[in-house]
Amino acid sequence: MYNILIADDHPLFREAIINVIRQEFPGCTINECEDLDGAMGITAQNDELDLILLDLDMPGMNGLNGLIGLRNAAPTIPVVIVSAEKNKQVVLQAITYGAVGFIAKSSPREQMGKALQTILDGNVYLPPDIIRADGQAQTSQGGDESVRPISPELLSSLTRRQLLVLERMAKGESNKQIAYNLNIAETTVKTHVSAILRKLGVYNRIQAILSAGDIDFHEYLKR
Repeated sequence: MYNILIADDHPLFREAIINVIRQEFPGCTINECEDLDGAMGITAQNDELDLILLDLDMPGMNGLNGLIGLRNAAPTIPVVIVSAEKNKQVVLQAITYGAVGFIAKSSPREQMGKALQTILDGNVYLPPDIIRADGQAQTSQGGDESVRPISPELLSSLTRRQLLVLERMAKGESNKQIAYNLNIAETTVKTHVSAILRKLGVYNRIQAILSAGDIDFHEYLKR
């Protein structure tokens, strides 16, 4: 079962997220700390961690610098930001600096559980309002490069199945959820995702999702 570190200086929130984890993933090993030094120490002593839930505002973090330091110290352990921060640029910069997801502390319990499952399944999770971000948002690769809307020509190069997969991606669904909803194998979804990224000329799933934020899929799918 999963081994998870919760790094947050608010005891009540740690208790709340622990309850979510225990309900969604019974039998998990849960570690706790309340500052960046504690997170660094636990990470150094525990190479079996599956996930780190990291608060941006706890002591020692200095904003995103703490995330960068933790990623440098433990590059193989996925880090998810769990924060009250609502600035879209900060969220996207966190992904740029190596976080595999961003969960808002205001998220309902059920949504938080689904977000954790998405991340533990190996996918990236972003809040729905970030997924729907417009062209002013930054990409997850270049901090100062704008996300460009997908041109009609590029969209036309996608097959109907690829459009359906991209539509599901834009809704924040994981590969497993897409496979279930489209009644296809998860390996087939991964193949479609790779083809979509290649055809759209983007580096990763996040860029594809952000670029697809304003697409009217209904118009393209009815052709």
